[in-house]
Amino acid sequence: MAFYLVRARLRVERAAELRARLERGEFRTLRPFGMALTASLENARWDPDAGEAVWEEEDYCSPPLAMERAAVLDHYFDALQVERVPQGEGWRRIADLPSLWAQPFIQEPGVLRWEEEGPACDLATGQCG
Repeated sequence: MAFYLVRARLRVERAAELRARLERGEFRTLRPFGMALTASLENARWDPDAGEAVWEEEDYCSPPLAMERAAVLDHYFDALQVERVPQGEGWRRIADLPSLWAQPFIQEPGVLRWEEEGPACDLATGQCG
């Protein structure tokens, strides 16, 4: 078994769907990785400097996260990167980052806010204000 620090760009238009599926426990039954994937995504952090979701994931596959990507991750994330770490090291490195699920674009589906870069934009209409 190996552990990885995972970084990926959340597909914001699918964030609410991912959160709802996690809350319903839909991924827990995926074998053999469902429980670990669910726990990792529920505890994912947001790196505001990189604009990425970040979490630690345990995995048994080569290449890393192959089954998780095929079943779940590639539908909700782009630009997925993995770095092998000792167990718990990834969580320690991201402990001070805010929760992914507390971000405004999760709480207000369809609106991604980048105040430091410009106005908020509605992804559904393309309108920025």
